[in-house]
Amino acid sequence: MDHKTLPDNADLAQLRAQAKELRRACAGGNPAALARLKAVRPDVESAAGTAVQLRDAQLVIAREHGFDGWRDLVAAVVDQQSGGRDLHRWFGVELNNGTWDVLDSGLSENSPIEDQEAALYAAYASTYHWMQAGTVANHGRGEYMIAAVATAIGHLDVAARHANRYAGLIEAHPAAFTDWDRAFAAEGLARVAARTGAADAEVLRTEAVRLIEAVADPEDRRVCQERLAASPW
Repeated sequence: MDHKTLPDNADLAQLRAQAKELRRACAGGNPAALARLKAVRPDVESAAGTAVQLRDAQLVIAREHGFDGWRDLVAAVVDQQSGGRDLHRWFGVELNNGTWDVLDSGLSENSPIEDQEAALYAAYASTYHWMQAGTVANHGRGEYMIAAVATAIGHLDVAARHANRYAGLIEAHPAAFTDWDRAFAAEGLARVAARTGAADAEVLRTEAVRLIEAVADPEDRRVCQERLAASPW
């Protein structure tokens, strides 16, 4: 499509939210949402309960804004909105948010291989950008995200390396991290141990539960509890 309809105040977070909402609406059988999907992806089954992939919903949003694909739309938003801003920080945030969207959408060893690889590469890229523009805490949280993606897709050697790196950064720079960082680090180590059948897996999980319960802020504690409850274990 030649006609681009990107608004002057385009916001990538809002566009991602639109894609997630379209995906949910398709799964719920909304006729208008299914028609939008069918118009762009006639090869995708469009019926109530269909497990629409997030990338398919993103493609619909991109096409509706006049772009050939999601990457083209993202590139246009970056070009429009990043002028005069720290690009390392911008990409760190956007890649982080996008990767968590994919994780929360059920990324697993059964996901298409291109989705698995894209999520892992995005996690590495986000961490790289944070290492250039952020704090040691940003770096550590990037290590956790890499470990979370790697665990989800079954790359347990990679997951173990980065989960240990997060824990190591916390140990080396204790003042830079929060109570929920310690809880997340413990959960990450416990999850990898459980997936690999390590002898200390249950001990590590008990420690993760203890640290999560000790998180002072109720909202932070809730997020940690939800992460602990998430698959895979």
